[in-house]
Amino acid sequence: MKNTVVVGAQFGDEGKAKITDLLAQNADFITRFQGGSNAGHTVVANGKKYAFHLVPSGILYENKICMIGAGCVIKVDDLKNEIDGIIKQGISKEHFEKCLKISPLAHITMKYHTDIDGYSENSLGKDKIGTTKKGIGPTYTDKYNRCGIRVEDLFNKETLSKKLDTILPKKNKELEFVYNLKTYTKDEILAECDEYRKILAPYVDFNWQENLLNYKNNKSILFEGAQGVMLDVDYGTYPYVTSSSPTAGGAGIGASMGPLTIQRAIGVFKAYMTRVGEGAFITELNDETGEKLRQIGGEFGVTTGRARRCGWFDAISAKYAVLVGGLNEVALTKLDVLDSFDEIKVAVAYKNKLTGETTTQYPTNVYTHYDWEPIYETHKGWKTSVSNCKNYDELPQNAKKYLKRLEELLGIKISIISVGPDREQTIFI
Repeated sequence: MKNTVVVGAQFGDEGKAKITDLLAQNADFITRFQGGSNAGHTVVANGKKYAFHLVPSGILYENKICMIGAGCVIKVDDLKNEIDGIIKQGISKEHFEKCLKISPLAHITMKYHTDIDGYSENSLGKDKIGTTKKGIGPTYTDKYNRCGIRVEDLFNKETLSKKLDTILPKKNKELEFVYNLKTYTKDEILAECDEYRKILAPYVDFNWQENLLNYKNNKSILFEGAQGVMLDVDYGTYPYVTSSSPTAGGAGIGASMGPLTIQRAIGVFKAYMTRVGEGAFITELNDETGEKLRQIGGEFGVTTGRARRCGWFDAISAKYAVLVGGLNEVALTKLDVLDSFDEIKVAVAYKNKLTGETTTQYPTNVYTHYDWEPIYETHKGWKTSVSNCKNYDELPQNAKKYLKRLEELLGIKISIISVGPDREQTIFI
């Protein structure tokens, strides 16, 4: 298999985990390159449903190395709970210790990051961003402010002590005088870090440089993204975005391998569109149709359980995601959710409600999105189940027409179609 990156191409929750899980069958090395436990991925395999947050989706296979890369941030308690939960479902502890690797360069989410995230989000009121309050943003803030704690710091007490002598006085001032939150003593942080060290010790790959060189030269690599292009910190609906770069361009950096390692970039789109959290959503349906999509699609967040906002496929934002996300193939998920609809709509342009102007260019200023409304193209539904279709030829004619039109609008081919949650309910073109 070519070295492949799989990224979400909408607002996250597109079904990336299933696609990653399927492609992992033919990969030797699977690496998660950004984000933290704010992500939620679901894989259905062998009749069981597995919930992933930080662990790469390929962990269900034997003899695959799965790495949490340097571009990730790790909330250690969440990772421990995730591993423990998967072990309870029948994946052995020995398997995890053999197959799961963690970059020593990944950053640690500390308790004060979670404190700050919760306070900041709550204080915004109606203007909240919609974070999961897991401390992801503050961890990335400290990373780029050069006052973060990395995995490798946990394993050198002298280095950690020196870093805390610099970091903690400033952090405590921030906690007390900016946020009016509890401060931490050095002993408290050292004790916290000692617990984190014990939890992470079986997985940290201190020989990562030699190992990555071997993977690059001799192995098939699969890069797994979290969230989606429209949540990218640079190109998404800023400020209603995540704190990292979930694009193909971010994969090489976050996985410590550089862009030339990537040979194929697959963007995962739902056959419609959803979003969790705040921010504009031009094709959102606040009506019976939106609720029907939500109920049939089971559109509730893996991480928070929040109901996802639902709408028709937006070809304007999708074409933009193809451009800035660096995508050259599409994996389309949840086609089966549309089985019972008489009509299916696709936004092919936007119209400004104030000026009457129309555009097919994506407006990057999110504060103007409320001035735009979608111009839809309507397609006839197929009114039959696609869940048992094993190949493209078995799909109903109207489903094929819908897929063909999406290809035309996006300018790249659809190579994978998911027609149900199970691994077997997948069509490869």
